[in-house]
Amino acid sequence: MRNMGILDWWRSRDHSADDPQDKELIARAVEHVVQTTNPRLRFVPRYDERLSPAVASSLKYARSVIAMMPTPHEASRAGWNSDPCMRAFFATSDDVIRSIGRAPNLHTFFDQNPAAREAYAVLNMKMIERKTLGTALEGDVIHRDVAQTTVSFEDHRIGVCGPSEPDLKQAIGRRIMEQLSLEGLARVADDRESREQLEEERALLKVRLQLQQREGMGMGSALGDTDATEQTEISRLEAELADNAKKLDKAGVGTEILDHELERVCEVLAEPTQYFFISKKRLRLDRMNVVQQENSPQAGEEIEFFIGQFTAGRLISEITTVGKPRTRAFALVRFSRTDLQTGGLRFDEAASMLI
Repeated sequence: MRNMGILDWWRSRDHSADDPQDKELIARAVEHVVQTTNPRLRFVPRYDERLSPAVASSLKYARSVIAMMPTPHEASRAGWNSDPCMRAFFATSDDVIRSIGRAPNLHTFFDQNPAAREAYAVLNMKMIERKTLGTALEGDVIHRDVAQTTVSFEDHRIGVCGPSEPDLKQAIGRRIMEQLSLEGLARVADDRESREQLEEERALLKVRLQLQQREGMGMGSALGDTDATEQTEISRLEAELADNAKKLDKAGVGTEILDHELERVCEVLAEPTQYFFISKKRLRLDRMNVVQQENSPQAGEEIEFFIGQFTAGRLISEITTVGKPRTRAFALVRFSRTDLQTGGLRFDEAASMLI
């Protein structure tokens, strides 16, 4: 299965619903999703017709995400000196080279593309916000113990790479579709697990009911000594079996199972932001990464990056009731081959550890 040409879809003019290029793209995306989740979904009648609107929704979302992404930042010492975003992401210009230059994905990319002089990549980070007390200047008066919020970025990682900005954005588009397909697969897996648990529960209930009924058929029953509690227990087990049967019917049997799984995948792809959400984040920071309000007299510079939230097989709104979804800050960067760092511990770093 060749890669989806998603890039052509969002780079080109607006298409009508009947545009042949759109139809071809959606058809290829449908087959990609089916192959990723469960190839047996092709046995479901009209699977492609049912998936197409949901896939179109996901492609539209992928297009909107790519459209709001700016030109990649220069990830270099010079870039750190001139770009407030890079200064916010890294404490020093050397940290840019140390953190990014050793990324395994970058080394793999340059090994596989020997002619490439630079790589375009997704830099993702953990953003930490802290509430602190500091000083603030208001006119000529310095105020102490002022409530402030500082941000820091840690755990810098390089994700997908590309030889150019368009190639990188195309790869991001594919990753978004793959992520949503995986979310659909996770929902299907959850349903399978629930169905297996229901089947195991049904088998156990049947055994318990049979044992309970046999006890009522022994000498106690012959002598008229049947305990009323035994009959109550039998009634309870029969009620549980009936409830179990309803749940299994809802989960489907045979070909109905595939139909139910297809519906699950459609649910995810039709509402992509419920499972995978990317938003733009703007902050005004001073040189110490203290957040400044828009009308603050303190010196500050605007930075812009993205926040990605996603979770495995559950709605973001569901997981936030028991915990936060996985959240990472990220930005697009451009990195030169000449700044690659060799593996292992550098001598100057080792010496600093001994001091």
